Amino acid sequence: MDKVIKDVGDIQSRLLDHRPIINAETRYFVREFEEKRGHRESRLLDNLNKSVTETNEQLQNSSSEDIKQQLADVIAQLGAANHVAQRIQQRELEGQQNKQLKENMEYLKEEWAEFLKEQQRLKEEVDEDHAKAVGEISAKYNEMKKDLDKLDI
Repeated sequence: MDKVIKDVGDIQSRLLDHRPIINAETRYFVREFEEKRGHRESRLLDNLNKSVTETNEQLQNSSSEDIKQQLADVIAQLGAANHVAQRIQQRELEGQQNKQLKENMEYLKEEWAEFLKEQQRLKEEVDEDHAKAVGEISAKYNEMKKDLDKLDI
């Protein structure tokens, strides 16, 4: 029984544990990659180092007055761009406010129209109630008049 468990563990490790194979393949790939690439990266880094050194020398050679003038120009351009951006934002805000005012006016007009309709309906109800009351009172007074006329005879 113990041998069967070892065989099952051995089979499982051979089928499912691929770490040794993956490690070997990775080492092989890295070795091949480095051999084929050669020293391109180091040459590239050397070229970049030379470019940075030349740029530093050029910057050191340029006068501080030139740098100050360039900074002043950049600041002026940024100020102008900032001003334009503020104007655009202000116009957009005004447009949004105008749109909101128009929407509010439309809403208020609709509300006012509904209010007037409701008032007209209430007026008609009151007029009907008044006409009924007048009719009832007229009928009552007519009866009272008839009763008085009967008594006078």
